[in-house]
Amino acid sequence: MKQHPDPNRPMTYQIQVQGRIDEGWSDWFSGMIVTFEGGVTTLTGPVADQAALRGMLCKLWDLNLALISVVQIDRR
Repeated sequence: MKQHPDPNRPMTYQIQVQGRIDEGWSDWFSGMIVTFEGGVTTLTGPVADQAALRGMLCKLWDLNLALISVVQIDRR
């Protein structure tokens, strides 16, 4: 039997932007793991819902960082 993911659990996302965000900004991005390599910052971690995801994307927009990708990894 195929199991369906629980819609009440957060999704794990990986968001990449051009430019650098210091690891110290993790708290501002809801505790997501922040890594930097080759001119690209990657934020990885759980996102509660679509509203929270939009909020993170707005923060990145406010920092004037170019969005490279948003990938849903899995549902926790």
